[in-house]
Amino acid sequence: MLLEGVPGIGKTTLVRVLSEAVDVNFSRIQFSPDLMPADIVGTNVLVVGDDGSKHFRFQKGPVFANVLLADEINRATPKTQAALLEAMQEHRVTVGGETYVLEQPFFVLGTQNPIEMEGTYPLPEAQVDRFLFKLNVGYLNEDELMQVVDRTTTQDKPEINAVLRADRIRIMREAVRQVQVAEHVKRYGVRIISATHPGSDAATEMVNQYLKLGSSPRGIQAIMLAGKVRALVEGRFHLSCDDIRAVAMPALRHRCLLNFEGEAEGISTDAVVNNILEQVQETAPQGAAN
Repeated sequence: MLLEGVPGIGKTTLVRVLSEAVDVNFSRIQFSPDLMPADIVGTNVLVVGDDGSKHFRFQKGPVFANVLLADEINRATPKTQAALLEAMQEHRVTVGGETYVLEQPFFVLGTQNPIEMEGTYPLPEAQVDRFLFKLNVGYLNEDELMQVVDRTTTQDKPEINAVLRADRIRIMREAVRQVQVAEHVKRYGVRIISATHPGSDAATEMVNQYLKLGSSPRGIQAIMLAGKVRALVEGRFHLSCDDIRAVAMPALRHRCLLNFEGEAEGISTDAVVNNILEQVQETAPQGAAN
C-alpha cells in the first residue's frame, strides 16, 4: 500500500500501530538520497573464524520482515528504490547470485509527501504498479483531532494489543481466493480496466482526452482480490459489482497516468476513475461482445 499525504498527519504512526496490532516482525526504513540498495536487502560480509579461516556470510537487511515501512520512499534514488522491486513482486531478494525467500506474510507500506518535491525521485511506474492500493491521507477532522489531543498530550498512553498472528493471516489469505465470482461480475471488472486504456473501444471520452496510460493487468488482480476481501468482511462468500466499485478507486488511481493536457488542466486521476465508474455498465450493452 502506498500512503500519500502531507507531513505530520499520522502516516508513519498508522503503519506502526498496524504492525503492533498484528503479531509479526516489523521493520522501518527511512529513505534518503544516500541510502544504498544493500541498506535495504542486506549484503555479504567477510567473517573471520576462530581458526583464522575467512568466509562470506549474508547479513540480512530490514526487508526481511513481515511488515516493512518504507518511509518517504520517494526520497531515495531510483537505484535504491529498485531494490524493492523483486521483493514486492516475487517476495524474495537476490544478492551475490543467491536468492533468499522472504517470510510470509510480507507487506510493504510506503509513504510519500506530494507537496515537497525538492530532493525527491518520483517512483517509476513499474514500482508504483506493484502497490495494491494508493491511499490519499488527508487532514483530520475536529473529532479526530480531539482524539489526537487526548491520546498524545496526557499521561494516559493507549496500549496496542496484538489481535492477529502471522499463521492466521496466511489462512485468511487462502480463504480470500476461495470467494466465488460470477461471470458477469468478472466481466464488469474487466470492462472497467479496459476503459482506462486510451484509444480502446471501451475508453470514455475523458480517458481519451486526459490519460496517457491506463491500468496494467495488475489492476484487475487488485480489484478482484480486494473486492473478495470486502465481500468476506460484509459476510458474503461471493463477489458483487458493489465490491468492485468500492475498491476500484484505491486500486486504479496510481495505475492511470495523465498526459500533458491532463496535467496542464489540473485533472486528477480520481476524477478520471470516477468518470469510468459512472459510465461503465454492470451488464454489457446490447450487441457488445460477451
